[in-house]
Amino acid sequence: MRLTKFGHACVRLEKDGQTIVLDPGCFTEPEAMAGADAVLITHEHPDHFLEDRLREAAEANPALQIWANATVAERLTGLGEGRVQRVGHGDAFDAAGFAVEVHGEWHAVIHPDIPQVLNIGFLVDGEVFHPGDALTLPEQEVPTLLLPVHAPWSKQSEVIDYTRAVGATRAFALHDGLLNDRGLGLVATHLGNLAKDTTYHRLLSGEGVDLP
Repeated sequence: MRLTKFGHACVRLEKDGQTIVLDPGCFTEPEAMAGADAVLITHEHPDHFLEDRLREAAEANPALQIWANATVAERLTGLGEGRVQRVGHGDAFDAAGFAVEVHGEWHAVIHPDIPQVLNIGFLVDGEVFHPGDALTLPEQEVPTLLLPVHAPWSKQSEVIDYTRAVGATRAFALHDGLLNDRGLGLVATHLGNLAKDTTYHRLLSGEGVDLP
């Protein structure tokens, strides 16, 4: 499987000539969607989901399939019978030849005065876990964690403890678009020193890696 990072919270996974894209949002370069067979959306916030862009992609590619939580699926009505699949915690499905399991239900709390929204995480081929905007524990082995390293709803100690709890072999930075180089360096230092059982990497946008 080939994993390529795009922008803030988006990754592209390729295997056997098939491609799925997770969370292409407002900080994601348009080329992330090129040739995609399926799109998975964790939640409705614009850094993870842009309705107009996804509708344009669906209209350009009649074969494109989309999986998302109930709120996002409702916003994508009218794309055609069977194009958009509504999924939630505990569901499992095949997306363009990738086996996907759904974990989690809610976005992390940003502030008590801000309403919580639905958020689901996707475990792809039992290898890569994208939690969206939550620190969801999949309750099974996760070799590759896409780690949200910075957000209005998190603090560094929580990110470190989450990395330890998941216990992945490797973690790649996700949700890093609001940090400058100093902040990114500090995150890398803390994770390197305090989450030693997990090897932490940060891919630049457009950079990819082959997973075992």
